[in-house]
Amino acid sequence: MSTYTKQDIFDLVEEEDVAFIRLQFTDIFGTLKNVAITPSQLRRALDGKFMFDGSAIEGFVRIEESDMYLVPDLDTFTIFPWRPQQGKVARMICDVFRTDNTPFKGDPRHVLKLAIQEAAEEGLTFKVGPECEFFLFQMDENGHPTTTTDEQAGFFDTSPLDFGENARRDIVLTLEDMGFEVESSRHEGAPAQHEIDFRYDEALKTADNIQTFKLTVRTIARQHGLHATFMPKPKPFCDGSGMHLNLSLHKDGRNIFDAPESPDGLSDEARWFIGGLMTHIRSMSAVLNPLVNSYKRLVSGYEAPVYISWSAGNRSPLIRVPFASDGENRRLELRSPDSAANPYLALALCLRAGLDGIRRQIEPPAPVGGNIYQLTPSRMRELGIGLLPGTLKEALDAMDADPFVRETLGDHLYDKYREAKQREWADFCAEITSWEIKEYLNKY
Repeated sequence: MSTYTKQDIFDLVEEEDVAFIRLQFTDIFGTLKNVAITPSQLRRALDGKFMFDGSAIEGFVRIEESDMYLVPDLDTFTIFPWRPQQGKVARMICDVFRTDNTPFKGDPRHVLKLAIQEAAEEGLTFKVGPECEFFLFQMDENGHPTTTTDEQAGFFDTSPLDFGENARRDIVLTLEDMGFEVESSRHEGAPAQHEIDFRYDEALKTADNIQTFKLTVRTIARQHGLHATFMPKPKPFCDGSGMHLNLSLHKDGRNIFDAPESPDGLSDEARWFIGGLMTHIRSMSAVLNPLVNSYKRLVSGYEAPVYISWSAGNRSPLIRVPFASDGENRRLELRSPDSAANPYLALALCLRAGLDGIRRQIEPPAPVGGNIYQLTPSRMRELGIGLLPGTLKEALDAMDADPFVRETLGDHLYDKYREAKQREWADFCAEITSWEIKEYLNKY
């Protein structure tokens, strides 16, 4: 149910002296886009009559069918705290529609809405809590980003070791000004790496929040003379940045993953949800880990999952059931996604994979205790432990082999996404890296 009405938005714009409203939407790769309007155009926007050129957005439509509409979600109205207090700037997140007033099938937000509706038809609500990691690096004298940092801080360190503490504090305060409930913030394992966790919510709200979070982090970091990046692995030989997703399903106000009478506290639905995720995780990886660089993070020895397994408490598997989660907090933590992923597509795939597991009652293999990285290859074969894709090309091949991803994304978005990612892989393969020059130029 909507909180705001159109009249509420008009009143807020006038009362708060809003001079610009940004109509935001997300392309198929997860990049936030926007068109800015003044209050004189607000009525047209709220009536869903604001037209834009969809052919200008990669992966949307051809030039001969370029006219599209942005339809604001009124409940996403937010005033940016970092903009001037006279002539303020607000935003609304929009759905993309065609000229015949039908939702555009290439709109990632629409894809997630379809998955949510599918769950709702079975009385289920999908809730997600993300753990977003990022790096804060210095900029050069021209204001361009670098991967340079002078700090040497690690897990939970404070200033003076943590040079980004002030920026992180201001990010948290800004997020709270925008209505976020921030649960914790800290320095992560690698120098200049940080994590801020905000409270779980229903899937669509969480996906919107992830996009708002990334915009806020980058904006406030720049005010501190720093560049914030969600690139999964910007520096070698240290931990990369992930976006762990804490997942739960609710029905009639109850968390159906929780079963106090079960030895491990998990319901059948929770185990089957795990089974669905594990069944489809390789084919989902091209979306959950969408960059060539994503697979530099998913290697042994750097706190990221490599093996397709699950466990209670243990932090080395793909899926973890936190010891501290029980009752309404019962959840599954999927540890492979990174923040380069389009959150709308990532959550749609996670939800539908879990639903597939529940419908088909897919039993996962036995949970794995102990450190998986210490198991021998023969022991892993005995336990039936598979591997996540090792490259974007391997992930794309797995995606092609599983009709599930196309069914979730739809033909239009799937084909456009796959084409772009195949091109990205081809471009990477044609590149000569500095490692190759260092390794081979003198030897051969």
